[in-house]
Amino acid sequence: MNTTSAPPLVELRNLTFGYGERVILKNLSFNVPRGQVTALMGVSGGGKTTVLRLIGGQIRASQGQLLFDGQDVMAMGQSALYAARRRMGMLFQFGALFTDMSVFDNVAFPLREHTALSEDMVRDVVLMKLDAVGLRGARDLRPSEISGGMSRRVALARAIALDPDLIMYDEPFAGLDPISLGTAARLIRRLNDSLGITSVVVSHDVNETFEIADHVVILAHGGVAAQGTPEQLRASTDPLIHQFVHGLSDGPVPFHYPAPSTLQDYDRRAT
Repeated sequence: MNTTSAPPLVELRNLTFGYGERVILKNLSFNVPRGQVTALMGVSGGGKTTVLRLIGGQIRASQGQLLFDGQDVMAMGQSALYAARRRMGMLFQFGALFTDMSVFDNVAFPLREHTALSEDMVRDVVLMKLDAVGLRGARDLRPSEISGGMSRRVALARAIALDPDLIMYDEPFAGLDPISLGTAARLIRRLNDSLGITSVVVSHDVNETFEIADHVVILAHGGVAAQGTPEQLRASTDPLIHQFVHGLSDGPVPFHYPAPSTLQDYDRRAT
C-alpha cells in the first residue's frame, strides 16, 4: 500500500475534552498517517495519554470527532467499539503484565480472550510473537524473573498478538537503561515496518523518539503547538518548541509553578 497517498488511520477533528471545568484538550486536530510512526510529545500534563484513551474509546470527548479508519469512535456502540479495539494494540507504561502468569500466558491472553484458535495454534502464534521481540527462550519465566526492559518487550509481544493495525505506546522508554531503551526504540521501528502497521508513541525522550519517528506532534495549551518531521522540529525557531526539543530550563514553560510573590509568601505579616 502506498501510505503517502492513503487516508490517515486516525483523525482527530476539533476535539475538546476536560474533567469538570478543567479543560485538557481544546479544539485539537491532527492526523496519524497510515503505516508511519507518529510521536506524540509535549510537557507533562499536556494531554498525551488522554489522546490515547480517546482513540481507544475509554473516554469520550465533549465535542468533535475521532475517526479510526474512517469511523467515528465516539459514535460507536459497544460491539463496534470492541471490534475496533481488536484492531488496536496497547503497550502500557511499565508493561502492565499479569504478575501471576508466565511470559507465555501473558502473550497468549488476548488470543484466548478474543479468538477461537486451538491451543496448538495459540502456542505457535505466541512463540512467533516472542521470537519477534527476542524472548522466545523466556516463555516459561514469570514477570518477576525478568528485567524491566524484557518486561516491556513481553508487553510488546502481547500488544502485537492479534496483528493489530494500530499500536499505541504510552511512555515505552520510561525507566529503561540506555541499552534497553535503544533496543526498545529499534524494536518499535522494526516491527512497524516489518508488520506494516501504524504506531503512536507517547514519549518525553526526544533523542531516541526523534530517531524512530516519521511524524512528530507536540501538544501544548490543549492543542497542537507544532508538528512535522523530526528535522523540521529540531530547526524550529518557535521559543516553546526550541525549549522542549533542546531540553532548556529557560523559555515559555516556566520552572516555577505559579505562586504568590516571594515577599508576600515569606512576610508573615501578610498572613
